[in-house]
Amino acid sequence: MIATLTLHLHLPGCASLKEKRGRLKPLLNRLHREFNVSVAEMDLQDKWTEAVVACAMVNTDAGHLQRSLQGLVRWVESNWPDAQVFDQKIELVL
Repeated sequence: MIATLTLHLHLPGCASLKEKRGRLKPLLNRLHREFNVSVAEMDLQDKWTEAVVACAMVNTDAGHLQRSLQGLVRWVESNWPDAQVFDQKIELVL
């Protein structure tokens, strides 16, 4: 099974695309390292204060995928003050 998580993030106070990249890159690297997910910025690349980040994970257990991605969202909300989660969407593909 493949699971994807899409996060719509708000990055308050970003004044340029360079600053946005500077805030997102450490987050993407940390998510990859901590949660063993593939992760990338997928949309709103031209907006300074918003980003859409997608994460993907593969496993044979749908419950494990769901719990892992929900844990990832909770981690971002509680441990990453540079980004606020506007919206989230988890999808499972058989």
